Amino acid sequence: MQATATPSSSKRKSITAALAVAVLLAVAGAGYLAVSSKTRAPDVTFIGLNGEKISSQSLRGKVVMVNFWATSCTTCVHEMPQMVETYNKYKGQGLEFVAVAMSYDRADYVLNYAETRKLPFKVALDTTGALANSFGDVKLTPTTFVIDKQGNILKRYVGEPEFPALHRLLEKALAT
Repeated sequence: MQATATPSSSKRKSITAALAVAVLLAVAGAGYLAVSSKTRAPDVTFIGLNGEKISSQSLRGKVVMVNFWATSCTTCVHEMPQMVETYNKYKGQGLEFVAVAMSYDRADYVLNYAETRKLPFKVALDTTGALANSFGDVKLTPTTFVIDKQGNILKRYVGEPEFPALHRLLEKALAT
């Protein structure tokens, strides 16, 4: 009979705890997961609730936040007042904001939400899922992209961002 080496009970517990922490940080990310990137934002056209077409080209020269969300997403609904505050704080400095409702979200729900909460920024429908696909096949909501004036993705947040850090990023991007 050959003996096999197995980690001690305390070592297994340490490994298990470390893995649990890693998973929690990856999934919850203390409320968000931010991935730094210098990739180009896709060239897309957003269709606003009123039928308005907003091309990503027309947004060049401005810092843009693109927020994929859904009315059925509790985190999205929770973060939306802070998204409104963020937009109102920086719109005078050149911030644009497009809230993109996911393809599975009913248009009448999105319209009702936008109207009853008086969302001050552009709200678009992604009825086919093409926008989510263009931005790297977004599946999780909320997912927010911060795009610089040249059209490069500065940051991708999955989940609710830490707003003070987001504000610092926006201030830096708006200043350049």
